[in-house]
Amino acid sequence: MPIPILMPALSPTMEEGTLAKWLVKEGDSVASGDVIAEIETDKATMEVEAVDEGTVGKILVDEGTEGVAINTAVAVILEDGEDASDLEGFDAGAGAAPKPEKASAVEAAPAGDPAPAAQPAAVPAQQSAPKGERLFASPLARRIAADKGLDLSTVQGSGPHGRIIKADVESATPGAKPSAPKKPAAASGGGMVGSLPDPRLYYDEDSYEEVPLDGMRKSIAKRLTQSKQELPHYYLTIDCELDELLRVRKELNARGEKDGIKVSVNDFIIRASALALMKVPDCNVSYAGDALLKHKHADIGVAVALDGGLITPIVKAADTKGLAQISAEVKDLAAHAKDKKLKPSDYEGGSFSVSNLGMFGIKNFTAVINPPQAAIMAVGAGEERPVVRNGTLGSATMMTVTLSCDHRAIDGALGAQLLQAFKVLIEDPLTMLL
Repeated sequence: MPIPILMPALSPTMEEGTLAKWLVKEGDSVASGDVIAEIETDKATMEVEAVDEGTVGKILVDEGTEGVAINTAVAVILEDGEDASDLEGFDAGAGAAPKPEKASAVEAAPAGDPAPAAQPAAVPAQQSAPKGERLFASPLARRIAADKGLDLSTVQGSGPHGRIIKADVESATPGAKPSAPKKPAAASGGGMVGSLPDPRLYYDEDSYEEVPLDGMRKSIAKRLTQSKQELPHYYLTIDCELDELLRVRKELNARGEKDGIKVSVNDFIIRASALALMKVPDCNVSYAGDALLKHKHADIGVAVALDGGLITPIVKAADTKGLAQISAEVKDLAAHAKDKKLKPSDYEGGSFSVSNLGMFGIKNFTAVINPPQAAIMAVGAGEERPVVRNGTLGSATMMTVTLSCDHRAIDGALGAQLLQAFKVLIEDPLTMLL
């Protein structure tokens, strides 16, 4: 019997993917373990291996197809002795695991997510708005209609969600019966974006360029909205003096130059964060509803900016690694992230994250927690500031860090202890060697 090849779920959060490339064609023989395709998720491009042997009988999904739901049949394998005639009447989806329901444009909330707000329908393109209801029309269309003495309730909208646009009112005649409706432009918001009206309802259609969201940006929007809605964030800020760290870093880099070792301030921050979590282990947790997961190692996520988004690859067990190893791993993870070659195990999970915008001159900021983690540290620029020591005014290189904590898992005093432990390590970096 022919065997369907299904779009695999390459990570626990994956709902759909892009079939980027076929590495086989119809008629090719494949064996278990052969790489047959490349799948793009919102985070990475991954290879898919065949799990059965046979001949590729039919490719059902073309290269470049986006939004292919997991468990959708993408090809069919013919077993030994079968040929194309065995595909007649064969249902590639039969017996396959049921597809997850296709998310609507305003995504249906997964289990545990708050239900989305009810979405009032926009005025349909094929009818006028009932008396008293709001007419969806661009500001420019309203001005033109007023100048022409045109009743907008007689105009059929052809813009997103049946919105009346400039072209509709320019072609309309005052007092005329509504013309046959035009096909509305495709739009994803259904008139609403979350619980807010679609911004397109407020702007003239020729005043902006619409750039469709890719999978990464959709995932970021969904996860961070969920984080801010469901995780009770609070913030703690502390200043750290960097002068001793900068001196030690300069000396270490001079000694490691012949071996190609060059550590950054961020490498010290990752190491200090990991060791601080070991000193305050009650902060090294994840909230699991009916329990706290207390992690045995400090797996530190490092935010990496990409074109159109960001990703947070993880330095596993950073508490067990020296600065040179952390530096090498961060460089390697960042390179793989920019090439979209990270594996799910490279960026999923983690117990804590660091987001550093100091290289952009940002003095301080707050970051959104990346579930299932319970905290993230936002790191600002190191800059020379006036300081008072023993009543005497001087200067020092200072860095402001802000800790965002999930109050369900980490109370304020506990978060403060973590920042104090971090500050001691940063200001006296030789203690990181103890």
